[in-house]
Amino acid sequence: MAEHTAVEEPAATRSAHEGILRRQSARESAARTYARALPIVPVRARGLTIEGADGRRYLDCLSGAGTLALGHNHPVVLEAIRKVLDSGAPLHVLDLATPVKDAFITELFRTLPPGLADHARVQFCGPAGTDAVEAAFKLVRAATGRNGMLAFAGAYHGMTSGALEASGDAFDVRVARLPYPQDYRCPFGVGGPHGAELAARWTESVLDDPKSGVPLPAGMILEPVQGEGGVLPAPDAWMRRMRRITADRSIPLIADEVQTGVGRTGAFWAVEHSGITPDVMVLSKAIGGSLPLAVVVYRDDLDVWEPGAHAGTFRGNQLAMAAGTATMAYVRENGLTERAATLGARMLDQLRGLSREFSVIGDVRGRGLMIGIEMVEMVEGEGEGEGWGVAGTGGSTVLDETGRSGGSDEDRGAAGLLGSVGLSSADDAGPVVMPGSTASPRPASPELAVAVQRECLRRGLIVELGGRHASVVRLLPPLTITDEQATAVLDRLADAVAAVARGHGRGAG
Repeated sequence: MAEHTAVEEPAATRSAHEGILRRQSARESAARTYARALPIVPVRARGLTIEGADGRRYLDCLSGAGTLALGHNHPVVLEAIRKVLDSGAPLHVLDLATPVKDAFITELFRTLPPGLADHARVQFCGPAGTDAVEAAFKLVRAATGRNGMLAFAGAYHGMTSGALEASGDAFDVRVARLPYPQDYRCPFGVGGPHGAELAARWTESVLDDPKSGVPLPAGMILEPVQGEGGVLPAPDAWMRRMRRITADRSIPLIADEVQTGVGRTGAFWAVEHSGITPDVMVLSKAIGGSLPLAVVVYRDDLDVWEPGAHAGTFRGNQLAMAAGTATMAYVRENGLTERAATLGARMLDQLRGLSREFSVIGDVRGRGLMIGIEMVEMVEGEGEGEGWGVAGTGGSTVLDETGRSGGSDEDRGAAGLLGSVGLSSADDAGPVVMPGSTASPRPASPELAVAVQRECLRRGLIVELGGRHASVVRLLPPLTITDEQATAVLDRLADAVAAVARGHGRGAG
């Protein structure tokens, strides 16, 4: 595997670069985040590539936290922005009707899931996704006359007060939390379809038990793929179950598509994988074509607001609407959703091969071009080569024909316990992991994740971190990434993982 090393830059260039970073550190808020882990100063960018003030070039797999569906400065986006600027059109119009807004709404409605576009309303909010989440909460509370909300463990919906209450880092909780299904760290220690079934049953119990302490809520909000929660795709069957549960109880279902929308997961909207139609969709990031824009789309029968019930000075961003229209149309017309699905599956397959080579990778997961690699510690006393064939499993784990863990001999004897809760292990497509199993996942390692991110940056690759313990290395490349660029990304990532593994005494298996 070729080693990618840092390039020495001229002293004057390095001095200017370091001066900008030094002044940022002295003058900007301590709340800054990306700037701490990524000490670069972008000055030019195109597509996947960023050039820093130090003269170095980087492959950007952060993409503005998923905002840049077409990468940096795509020609169709720049053309759309220039067209508005050159036309003399007003740039600030509050919520007045304009040809630019009309074109944006028309393109947006063209892409919406079946069953929603024909009966939809759209509310333009402040320019951030969290503003749209707040608007969605206000909407369903007004429409139902109820107040409580249902959300899921590990969720991230924004940084304003109401959005934070529904997110995983909430301190003052006024939102009922429900289990979100996942295989690797299943809250029930089961994983696969069985874990998803138990999560669904828990949700039904909370809603139907008069003594659960959770009154009938105003709405349920969920992410079809938890991004900041660790790149956790919701099982399609579980998504359909949530749709039935909420519909049967007249609970509006809110799909947070801020990060998953506009083709990111291999469908234009991630809810399309499961075939459901939510009552409300929260949209931001990529719909603005790299510029600030956020909207709520919802069923027209929920439109009970009085004039001014939700507003915002900057809800009429004409440049963002033009850029967003161009972005959505380009993704739709050029098959970029299918491209994301195909290339994403290929990248996931290669990364799973890497996980079999290095024990510091506990799990690889994702959907489309939304990919996560969870870094883990080695179990104390485990020697090199033991259990490295399966991410996160122990010595007596058995593999099935797909390479998944089928559990140890003792695990497979747990079918009786599964049956006691009305489940069968016969059709399980995921790992069956019971308490005390040798197949329990290794502890998450945020330190190794930070080390991989740092080594990636040394090699000219920008990646994000996320997950419950900030132990998940995340890839969010633009949908326009080429096969050659994808290979370069994976090569640099593999080199970074190898360097970290060597540095921590964990060689290849």
